[in-house]
Amino acid sequence: MPAYSFDAIDAQGQSRKGTLEADSARSARTQLRGQGLVPLSVEAVSQGNASASNTGRFGRRVFNSTNLTIWTRQMAGLVNSGLTLERALAMLAQEAEDDKQQRLVASLRAEINGGTSFARALSAWPNEFSDVYVAVVGAGEQSGELGQVLERLADELENRQALQSQIVGAALYPAIVTLVGIVIVTFLLSYVVPQVANVFSGGNRQLPMLTEILMQISGMIRDYGVWILVTLVVFAFGFTRWLRIPSQREKFDAAWLRMPIIGKLSAQFNAAQFASTLAMLSGAGVPILKALQAAAETVSNRSMRSDAMDALVLVREGAPLAAAMGQKKRFPALLAMFARLGEQTGDLPLMLERASKQMQSEVQRRSVRLATMLEPLLIVAMGVAVMVIVLAVLLPIIQMNTWVQ
Repeated sequence: MPAYSFDAIDAQGQSRKGTLEADSARSARTQLRGQGLVPLSVEAVSQGNASASNTGRFGRRVFNSTNLTIWTRQMAGLVNSGLTLERALAMLAQEAEDDKQQRLVASLRAEINGGTSFARALSAWPNEFSDVYVAVVGAGEQSGELGQVLERLADELENRQALQSQIVGAALYPAIVTLVGIVIVTFLLSYVVPQVANVFSGGNRQLPMLTEILMQISGMIRDYGVWILVTLVVFAFGFTRWLRIPSQREKFDAAWLRMPIIGKLSAQFNAAQFASTLAMLSGAGVPILKALQAAAETVSNRSMRSDAMDALVLVREGAPLAAAMGQKKRFPALLAMFARLGEQTGDLPLMLERASKQMQSEVQRRSVRLATMLEPLLIVAMGVAVMVIVLAVLLPIIQMNTWVQ
């Protein structure tokens, strides 16, 4: 039965919005009048208008990462309890946090009632449900274990979100310290140093070299600060546009992987995401070639993604997965080792999942250690910069006392 979104007013003149199911728009208006509402507008919720409205007015998604995880977990619980997809979606539509979520779930329910598979209904919302998400759900439907697959998908989303949150949290404090340090030093150089140093610049005696150097830097910032800022913005914009060129982005990503410490951290992070997605898809029953292609698309580093696609070609030609991955040096050797163990034991998804967890643990450990090392270094660097500025201000005063004596 189709779903319709409505906008109506009740007997007290209050606005009411929501979604209901009816055979036609006229039937929907009849239902609203039967509930004591005056319908103002009734529109069908279908795949066409769903795809057009699923990102909101300003391109915002209906589900953020946290909401999608919670929604997937709720679906898994309801399906595992024995409810049909239609009943589960009906319950989630009633508990939706806002109108957009309600319309999305109502659209999914309408498609299910029309005979469409759950995976196909999800594919009508590409900005909400990724290709990997849809592929896993489709495999769960085909295997008859949709509830367990959704539960595992929710676990995967939680693990991925936790890893990203930990990395962002580890980088947040050093970023704040760096930003505050730049603001303080810029303020001291552009305002404090000129105010103090100009007091001593009127005499015939030469100022200390450190003071002279900082006064020149201060003058440059005051005279050309706006142009320097504009240049940096233009450079950042041009660099972003340059990275949109696929060949240049792949070269940049390859160079990024060669950087000390950060490069290895990035390689392990991308490899962990690849292994985790591949384990989830292959465990759900997705064919290995399709699983490899979907897992490769989750790799954010373009050079590693290219290596994953090359491995896909080798596997399609008959090579074992471990041998194909072993030829790609950008991926950690740990991944090929666990893939070989999985192929030998006949439990590839389990071995890939273990490899992913081990690499995720290593990423967490390295990111925390890197942040722990950066914090005191940044504080010391900021202290040294402030000390140099203070010395540049105090040296003329000390020199003046020497002249007086």
